[in-house]
Amino acid sequence: MSSSSPPLMPCVSCFRRLSSSNPLACAVSRRHFRSSTPSLEPANDEFVERLLHRRWMLPSPDTKIHQVSFSANTKVQNNKGLFGEFRFMNNPNPLLGRDDAIKDRRASFYAVRDDLLHPLINGNKARKLDALLPLFEQHGVTDVVTCGGCQSAHTAAVGVTCAERGLNSHLLLRGEQPETLTGYNLMSSIYGNVSYVPRSLYANREEMLKKHAAVLAGQYGSLVFLNDLAEEYSGAELLQKPYLEPVKPLMSSGDMQKKVVIINEGAGDGVALLGVIRLVSYLSKTNLFGKKRAVKFVVDAGTGTTAVGLALGAVCLGLPWEITAIMLADSIDGYLKKEKELISDFKRQFGLHAFENVLNKIDGGVVHWVERRHPRKFGNVLEGEVEACQQIAQQTGISVDPVYTLAAWELAVHLSQNTKEGTAVVMLHTGGTLGMFGLAQRGGELRDIRGQIEIE
Repeated sequence: MSSSSPPLMPCVSCFRRLSSSNPLACAVSRRHFRSSTPSLEPANDEFVERLLHRRWMLPSPDTKIHQVSFSANTKVQNNKGLFGEFRFMNNPNPLLGRDDAIKDRRASFYAVRDDLLHPLINGNKARKLDALLPLFEQHGVTDVVTCGGCQSAHTAAVGVTCAERGLNSHLLLRGEQPETLTGYNLMSSIYGNVSYVPRSLYANREEMLKKHAAVLAGQYGSLVFLNDLAEEYSGAELLQKPYLEPVKPLMSSGDMQKKVVIINEGAGDGVALLGVIRLVSYLSKTNLFGKKRAVKFVVDAGTGTTAVGLALGAVCLGLPWEITAIMLADSIDGYLKKEKELISDFKRQFGLHAFENVLNKIDGGVVHWVERRHPRKFGNVLEGEVEACQQIAQQTGISVDPVYTLAAWELAVHLSQNTKEGTAVVMLHTGGTLGMFGLAQRGGELRDIRGQIEIE
């Protein structure tokens, strides 16, 4: 890490061994995490309300919340496996909004079921696109360009949401076309216009995206940038004129010149944070987690955008929430850099004078970044992890995938056993079901997977 980077603090502590045979002991490696979550007074309530007073893709921020409890299963003769002798149980209708509901939670955590928002789109992808799609419609965008790996949940989400709204999506996927189209790769191909890009060209994503977008726009079309669209409705204009004008119906592509916009890989853009902040605002309602209750919030991190959005939402609303993100696809330096860039974009686009005092206090960072129990190259699936996903599905009816959401589940299980009374442990279930189908592209049937898979 460069000398200018903020100092790292040691991990909260290596997970204490709950019993001599507990396989969840030391569930996060003894590396580093960022000590953050500054103590802040609530931000300007009027500003937050205005910030979210706009058109959205999702008709409502609502999401289902389940409570997952677990205990030792005495019928199990051995405690081998990722979750040892645990037996999971799911309550799809938990009591919320009451202090005694948290105090009596015992060994349990809450799962925010954003995986149920859309049958084909991951919940975190839908949240990040929540503010973007109306912005495109408002400005007459005709074509959207973005990129991702072969099994990119992001490109699939862009393809589906654009198709639902009459926009053309152009999805640049890294590498070669696989023999078998399945999972997110299949959905990208069905809903969007897919091009496979050699890894050597994909390495320079910014140049690749701009060149492709310029070719699409042609001589008479135009290329617009996402941040420019967002900044037109920032600053004082946001308070004076909420972004609620009706959207004009799109003309057919033959009747208009192309207007092309670029979405960065993983929707890692400052304006994409708005949809996640909207979710935080919803979850902080009195009848849910409220604004005063301490919450330990867990999320798996690809680009890290969702984690930063959750933390910014907590800061903006003055919530006593701690956001912990499990690093899956980059180094600690990469996530710290991304966090800083996103916060900078957010401040530039939406930082009013009445809000600057709060925003200036978050320059030190807002997310706790931790490594998963067994760090590995992104996408690798280790022995026992598919079986753990099967156990969770069979005992709770909740599907998690071994690359992303299993990591968040592991940490939520640990924290629910090692968090003081009165604190709610909450896992954001981002989705990932189609990723299980994507495993077939590289390793055949699930039962044959033993650490040889790489999902991109």
